[in-house]
Amino acid sequence: MTAISKKSLFSFEEYLEYDPDPDNRYELVAGQPEIMNPPTFRHILICDFVRDIFKTEINRLQLPWLAIREGGIRTGWRKSRITDVCVVEKAEVLDSLDKSGVLENPPLLVVQVVLKDTASHISPESIKRDYRYKRSEYAALGIPEYWIIDPIEQKVTILVLDEGLYEETLFTAAQELISSTFQEIKITPQQLFTIKT
Repeated sequence: MTAISKKSLFSFEEYLEYDPDPDNRYELVAGQPEIMNPPTFRHILICDFVRDIFKTEINRLQLPWLAIREGGIRTGWRKSRITDVCVVEKAEVLDSLDKSGVLENPPLLVVQVVLKDTASHISPESIKRDYRYKRSEYAALGIPEYWIIDPIEQKVTILVLDEGLYEETLFTAAQELISSTFQEIKITPQQLFTIKT
């Protein structure tokens, strides 16, 4: 990510209106909009696969939720993050249809897929952002469940909020993921990392 603005600091409201280049996505970090690197196709397909699994469960259980891609979350006074996938209350989205796609209330679950800039270049910035910064921001916000899907290390970390801190469980290979939000899903890291269209 690269900070791109010459303005000193953006308020959250200014960030919501900021759109210098509609072909790019921006997160707000410490009051500065930072451009997000475009994801790889592997990243896109993993996110689509996870969102489809969540949508299937939401429909099967008839829950008043939505699974959405690239929704924003306000994580602080001058901070906003873009999720890869998040599960939110349907009513909150329906009440904000014509507003910027940034949630002010914590989602029920957030998924981030660790980004590889190119087929041969691992993004240390993405790794630090997903494992460290977003983890602390999401815990402070009270997001009950956070998944970090890491195709580089071939693992999935599921973090469940417990008394303000995340309890971490690591899954690899053919281990079935255990989700507190979707307790009946049957999926393994191996399935996530084996792209089939």
